Amino acid sequence: MTDPVDAWRRLAGTCVLLDGFHALKHAVRFGAEVPVAVTADRRAALALADELAPDVRGTLDALLTEVPHETYASLVPRPHPTAVAALAVRPSRQASLRALTDAARRAPVVVLDQPRNLGNAGAVIRLAAGFGVAGVVTTGTLDPWHPTVVRGGAGLHFATAVERLTVDELPRGPLFALDPEGEDIRGLKLPDDAVLAFGSERSGLSAELRARAGHLVALPMRPQVSSYNLATSVAMTLYHWSATGGAVPS
Repeated sequence: MTDPVDAWRRLAGTCVLLDGFHALKHAVRFGAEVPVAVTADRRAALALADELAPDVRGTLDALLTEVPHETYASLVPRPHPTAVAALAVRPSRQASLRALTDAARRAPVVVLDQPRNLGNAGAVIRLAAGFGVAGVVTTGTLDPWHPTVVRGGAGLHFATAVERLTVDELPRGPLFALDPEGEDIRGLKLPDDAVLAFGSERSGLSAELRARAGHLVALPMRPQVSSYNLATSVAMTLYHWSATGGAVPS
């Protein structure tokens, strides 16, 4: 039997860190390949599975290896309260691009244009998974698979396609860009194949993406309020899509 610590150290440079029970639960639930998973308290982890994720309890039972807490803590940058961690194989870029460019897709793609905040990006991916969107794309320098983004996304990177692309590489579909000067979203129906673009937390939309947008859309906002948090803006937009006929896959 392969020693889990040896396997971890061999794979850590190429795999995705799943930080905590919930990240592992979601990754397993959505088909991630998990070559190694450890916990400092196997009994407690499986009790959580019994309570919160009985559908994947058997898989977690087979995956989890108990190690001393000091060993667990040495493998992760910041120990999680659940004392669970795992490594997962990142989906291939080719598979993600196929999902994003599928001509028959029936859910939007969310684009984060040059985002800066890793936690906000993770929160958006978590939202996108919940609404069943086709994928989340970032432009710019932020890596959407950074460990802090994956932590913020609670392992739900494996429930939707997540990639970094240039503006020129964005998937096809009517491009709706969120902008304070746009048309009030309450008067619009967003099509299922829409590409929904959101600017960075500080700078808004880049000139390149704004120029490419076919539609500028504004969220309702009280005068003198500067802006919404990025994840809040995405949540409001996706809720509007779903409430006006967009189907959230079951």
